[in-house]
Amino acid sequence: MDKVIKIRGLDCAACAAELGEELESIDGISHATADFINQRVSLSYESAEAFDRAIDVISHFEEVEIVDGNAPEKKESHLKEIVSIAVSAVFFVAGLIFTLFFDSGERWAFALGVSFWLVSFLAAGWEVAVNAGKNAVRAFKDGFHPSVLLDENLLMLIAAIGAIAIGESMEAAAVVLLYQIGELLQSLAVGSSRGAIKRLMEMKSEIAVRLIENGQEEVDPEILCEGDILLIRKGDKVPVDCAVTEGESELDTKSLTGESYLKEIKVGDEVLAGCVNEGNPFKARVLRPYSESAVAKIMELVENSSASKAKPEKFITKFARIYTPAVVLLAVLIAVIPPLFQEYNFALWVGRALNFLVISCPCALIISVPLTYFSGVGALARAGVLTKGAVYLDKLASVKVAAFDKTGTLTEGQFSVSSVVGGEKVLSYAAAAERNSSHPLAQAFAKVETPYTAERAEEIAGMGIACDICGSRVLVGSARLLRERGVAVEEEISDTVTVYVAENGVLLGRVEIADTLRRNAAEALSELKKQGVKKLAVLTGDSEARAEQSLKGLPLDEIHARLLPDEKPACAARLKEEGTLLYVGDGINDTPVMAMSDVSAAMGALGSDAAIEASDFVLAGDDLSALAKAIKGAKKTRRIVTENIVFSITVKVALMILSLFGFIPLWAAVLGDVGVMLLAVLNSLRMRTSL
Repeated sequence: MDKVIKIRGLDCAACAAELGEELESIDGISHATADFINQRVSLSYESAEAFDRAIDVISHFEEVEIVDGNAPEKKESHLKEIVSIAVSAVFFVAGLIFTLFFDSGERWAFALGVSFWLVSFLAAGWEVAVNAGKNAVRAFKDGFHPSVLLDENLLMLIAAIGAIAIGESMEAAAVVLLYQIGELLQSLAVGSSRGAIKRLMEMKSEIAVRLIENGQEEVDPEILCEGDILLIRKGDKVPVDCAVTEGESELDTKSLTGESYLKEIKVGDEVLAGCVNEGNPFKARVLRPYSESAVAKIMELVENSSASKAKPEKFITKFARIYTPAVVLLAVLIAVIPPLFQEYNFALWVGRALNFLVISCPCALIISVPLTYFSGVGALARAGVLTKGAVYLDKLASVKVAAFDKTGTLTEGQFSVSSVVGGEKVLSYAAAAERNSSHPLAQAFAKVETPYTAERAEEIAGMGIACDICGSRVLVGSARLLRERGVAVEEEISDTVTVYVAENGVLLGRVEIADTLRRNAAEALSELKKQGVKKLAVLTGDSEARAEQSLKGLPLDEIHARLLPDEKPACAARLKEEGTLLYVGDGINDTPVMAMSDVSAAMGALGSDAAIEASDFVLAGDDLSALAKAIKGAKKTRRIVTENIVFSITVKVALMILSLFGFIPLWAAVLGDVGVMLLAVLNSLRMRTSL
């Protein structure tokens, strides 16, 4: 059984990793993930007893609270930390001034100076000591969990107490004061990034104005049903996906597409949930319930995006579990072994071991790497591209080949009958047959009235429909379908889609269906080339001539035509051999190709649920130009992660070597550790800028 538990108070990636490890050690818990970004825990459990034990662990983990899903969100406050830091800083500065200007060297002066340092230490260090104590209790509960015990709180506490033990009270106060300042700044940075995602989640409308027989009523969008008529007033968020029935207006679609321009709408146009009405009031008919709307899908994707971790994130989490205990052991050896060969000068080497211990804290990596990926997911969301997890950002950054479905992806996918050859019977037969088809082309016949009803309908994937109408066997579909069923047909060369109709083995005529290229398709594909995509290809079931005609003007390298649904994956596999493959599609027939591609994207507004489910990314506003922004954002994310890893390790190794030779005091070691962490976090926040 699976369960998602909403929490608050989990504020760092290291704590999340510890909580996840502790939960997975419980008998009956097969999988547990603690998400400090979205503040929730995902559990897979086998019994009620295991679930109850997990609840107990979560509720007693540091300051974590389990919250009801309907509980109002608690505003994040850092007052306690700020007060502690302020008190500590006041006494630290007072001690520093007293030592520099008023210390006479007498015993009372020495005692007063030490008192200033100790008060400063206690003001900032009490929380560190409490957290280290709680972790010690939890570490030995139900077995031994070394990563729970040996976290940054214990490292700092050991360093501070060690400094006091060797007579360096000022350095002890500096250790905890600088550490708490760093923790506060880290928390503010994470909260800022979390706030960016929360603003994205505000797309959901709290109310909908439903028109009823006696007037109107305000209702929860989640109770709306297909067919309800809504009034969308100026300034209202569109609560669910609907179609305009009366009026004209302009919509702000920025929350979906990332674009600031207003979209004009008129009667018959589909409007998606999450858009804001910036023009005149209009009426609209509900097309689908809230749970199936664009905004619900977006919110689900954003909420789940941090669950799938990229390789560097997984590496850093595993690395910290091994690295921290190893560093503590190494620090003990440094404190004990060298003095045995240097006239038992333990004070000197204990000080150096403490420096080594402080500098070695892996906070910079543990914090900055997940924060960078999280910020990258948020940056792509603001650009109109939703990702199902950080793991896909790395794959997207490596894309060298991009393949596209044609209909509904490079073209608008809004089909209509443009001409009929063969008379009214041809159109009526086609309309009757297409009522039984799930193919996007079938929508062209949705409004065509027909006196006929198709029976024993059989959909032939990628080719058309075979059915019985008025006792006759009717074929409606491609020229290939008719030829395979023994009907003589000469395929017409046209830039429109042609549907042929045959009755009892005789060709009756054809129906021309029009579709148009997306307005920015050429520009979007050109931008992909600029982002390093070497080859652009199209996989389509259309004939070569029609595909080339309808895609004229696009900077494509290859067009693979006449592909049946089961032939597309094989074609994509060949493209995959030339480099990391991105596939972009919108229909049910695209899901096999998406599944075998390295990375895939679905058209969010027009795309089918199956395509969205199978894809790794969703273009929320069906805007192809967002793809290039997504690749740019993915590359920037990977670059910043690499910079943080290299910078953090390089600086820390250098400082650790210097500490072993006694070139830096303990307070400078703490400053170096905090400085590296803050610089890494600030570098991560570069992902907050626009793409």
